[in-house]
Amino acid sequence: MKKTIWLLLDDRRGSVGQAMGIANALGNRMEIIEKKIVYTGLAGLPNWIRGKTLLGVNLKASDDLKDNYPDVVMSISRRTVPVARYIRKMSANKTKIVQLMYPDGGIGLKEMDLVIVPDHDSPSKKQIANAMIILGAPTKICPKVLQQAKEKWLPEFANLPKPYTTVIIGGGIKGKEWPLANAEKLADKIKELHDKTGGSILITTSRRTGEKAQNLIMQKLKDIPAYTYIWGENKENPLMGFYACADRIIVTADSVSMCSEACGTGVPVLLFRDKNWLPQKHQNFAKVLIDNGYAEDLCNEDAIAFTPKATLNSAADIADKIIAISQN
Repeated sequence: MKKTIWLLLDDRRGSVGQAMGIANALGNRMEIIEKKIVYTGLAGLPNWIRGKTLLGVNLKASDDLKDNYPDVVMSISRRTVPVARYIRKMSANKTKIVQLMYPDGGIGLKEMDLVIVPDHDSPSKKQIANAMIILGAPTKICPKVLQQAKEKWLPEFANLPKPYTTVIIGGGIKGKEWPLANAEKLADKIKELHDKTGGSILITTSRRTGEKAQNLIMQKLKDIPAYTYIWGENKENPLMGFYACADRIIVTADSVSMCSEACGTGVPVLLFRDKNWLPQKHQNFAKVLIDNGYAEDLCNEDAIAFTPKATLNSAADIADKIIAISQN
């Protein structure tokens, strides 16, 4: 009989994406049940107050969290930690907890069977006994997903000249506006690369790009053949198609998830990190990717010749670890 895992999925899209990447890697080895979690205003209370309760959870809007408790529960954010601890308590401590990222303040740490900690996190968080250190973030990128996306999206790009350079643009971090100087330099580097390689760009922006930076970039790149998806545009998001059909990928280094997805495709990845923009944590992560041959700096003179030495896939390693935990 298959072991069961509940995924506690809230409104944090990045964390939900990571959880779904792990679920994809688990495949049919476990029974995967998604549990939608909707919050009330009390979810903002510190976890030491919320404890092992459903305080802060909108029980009417959320999926049922009672009875038939699973073998494993996956908590994906600070706010899902009390929910996971509640489930463990109600199962008479039989349900094992897998936590994505170190729990704020270490609340509930001793009850967790596995804590997934990124390599670029602080040393103290990586030294806990139940930590699994990973590079990057788990994603749903894998050969099967890429092949399906390619079959779907390649006809949409068929009229564009090859090679295809996918451009994934993030932007400002922690509520700060993305400096226009960074956006302008990125656009200039894309143009320089296109002058050398020709072809087309498959380009998308994000909520954090900002209208001014977005307009500046698109104006500078207006003469390059392109398929575009602008943040909030009323059409299907082609991001998976952009990954699947890319001959190379340019990605801004402000998002661990975006960089991890790009480095999971197996094609050359060029990171744009520039100056006076990225926090040290993101700089450290980009450096690790470059040092380990997953990516190259877009601003390096020989970036065009880069070939990746490895493909990033932490979701598969995490899935294997969860299977092992569920059997104990």
